[in-house]
Amino acid sequence: MKPVHPVALFRMTVLGELISRQCLPRGELKAIITELAQKHYNIPNSRHTQLSEKTIESWYYAWKKGDVDALAPKMRIDKGQSKIPESLQEAILKAKQDNPKRSLNSLLELMKMQKLDGAQSLKRSSVYRLLLSHDLSRPIEATQPKELRRFEADYPGDMIYGDVMHGPKVEINGTVQKAYLVTLMDDKSRLILHSAFCPGETALDIEYVLKQSLLRRGLPKRLVIDNGAAYRSHSLQGICARLSIQLIYCKPYAPEGKGKLERWHRTLRAQFLTELSDKKIYSLNDINQLLWAWIDELYHPRPHSSLAGQSPLSVWQKGLEFVTPLGTLAHQLDELFYHRVKRRVRKDGTISYEGKLFDVPYELARKNITVVVEPHQQQALYIEDDNGKWIGDITPVDLQANRRHKRAQPENTTPAAVSASDSIAELALKQQQAQLSIPNSTKA
Repeated sequence: MKPVHPVALFRMTVLGELISRQCLPRGELKAIITELAQKHYNIPNSRHTQLSEKTIESWYYAWKKGDVDALAPKMRIDKGQSKIPESLQEAILKAKQDNPKRSLNSLLELMKMQKLDGAQSLKRSSVYRLLLSHDLSRPIEATQPKELRRFEADYPGDMIYGDVMHGPKVEINGTVQKAYLVTLMDDKSRLILHSAFCPGETALDIEYVLKQSLLRRGLPKRLVIDNGAAYRSHSLQGICARLSIQLIYCKPYAPEGKGKLERWHRTLRAQFLTELSDKKIYSLNDINQLLWAWIDELYHPRPHSSLAGQSPLSVWQKGLEFVTPLGTLAHQLDELFYHRVKRRVRKDGTISYEGKLFDVPYELARKNITVVVEPHQQQALYIEDDNGKWIGDITPVDLQANRRHKRAQPENTTPAAVSASDSIAELALKQQQAQLSIPNSTKA
């Protein structure tokens, strides 16, 4: 499966509200695009924070035509090459390094005042690309405060929240260490789609809980999560893009963006963690079994004041018609959660993954390949090309079998009767003999 380009993932987050709508009434498309154009974004490789309506509209129709792959940027033919004269490039870079606060307009004016060759025809876009290629251009962050209002999703499965809470110390693989509670909650019903104590708070732990949530409760429309590095991993973004789940990132240091999940954490500490024995160290499996017994038997059936006296389970069941089942995606769910890692094949046709050696087809020796792995079991599965197609198997190295394996020999494509080329001396002799054989017509 072809990996999703990071720029395409960003454009998916912008189009999330449009993509999640199954039906757009007349005039609604224009209204939503206008609203999206007024928001501020952290645009990759850009100092701007807003997008034009024309740009958003072009992304939307590109997505409708070719899904997420159509949102990937087209490669420029002249990528990495600047048409600015080298002497002018050096002057621009030096001026920016001397004063990093200089804007593009200031740099243009400075070059013109110094009367450098090519400065009069210099363009802002050319200078920007030059600075960007040398990591001298910094994006400007939006500083306007965001208005906060209490809200609720329209129906179950419309919006879910994800977060991590530091948990108690448990036994993991024979050692005692801190566990981390990873939780996904439905906004409308406050139902816990899945929650589990994990060894860490990495992207892999979050993906595990998300996968269990999908199997138990179906596909959500939107997922609201933190802005941390684990949540911004390309693997998690790619999974959500393939499943058409809109990722919404909370602003840093703004926990009020997911206050319902913060409230769940307080409830869990007060009613579940306090009931655990202080004198016992639980295993990871044992504490998760206790957690789900408490969630299913106590939390889900209990009436909530914020739900007008209804329980999370009853609100979820009343809105089951709005929940999107996995359907045919259930058969390829494992593949959607596979990871892709880059490796360089050694000249003996082997690669290394997680400290182990694997054989790959010998034709790939000294080439860069993409290995598809099952991340939870740390198992290498197969090799695929840049378009996500299978191109070969991968097997653990068997030294004894390789000792008996018959090596493939390269085919001899050189014709049998090919004479060696003449040397310089032989060519000189032929030229001399040709000159001597020409009759001298100038003699009487």
